[in-house]
Amino acid sequence: MRFLVDECVGTSVYNWLRSESHDVFSVFDEWRGATDDKILEKCYQENYILITSDKDFGEMIFRKYNKHRGIILIRCEPNIFIKKIEVLDALLKEYAEKITNNFVVVTSQSVRITKM
Repeated sequence: MRFLVDECVGTSVYNWLRSESHDVFSVFDEWRGATDDKILEKCYQENYILITSDKDFGEMIFRKYNKHRGIILIRCEPNIFIKKIEVLDALLKEYAEKITNNFVVVTSQSVRITKM
């Protein structure tokens, strides 16, 4: 799968996804300071699923109707890279086919997929 990892998610998630053979773009490493609008536009144009912890993307999708290829919003406690990787790993193993073009909220306890 193709993922764009937002700055707020961190480089450990980026490195883990690459080790799992995914095509990954890191905002932190390659495009630091990019605006949310530019990030979402890149995701749509280049067919990336966005991985973020920034709730603003929900507003961009549900209130402003921005186009996207899929968004994974990570909301986990504690907010550390090991926990982020753990919830993403479970998500990809169980729901990979349901992520594209949908809005996914993943926590330590649940997965909520909103079909778009």
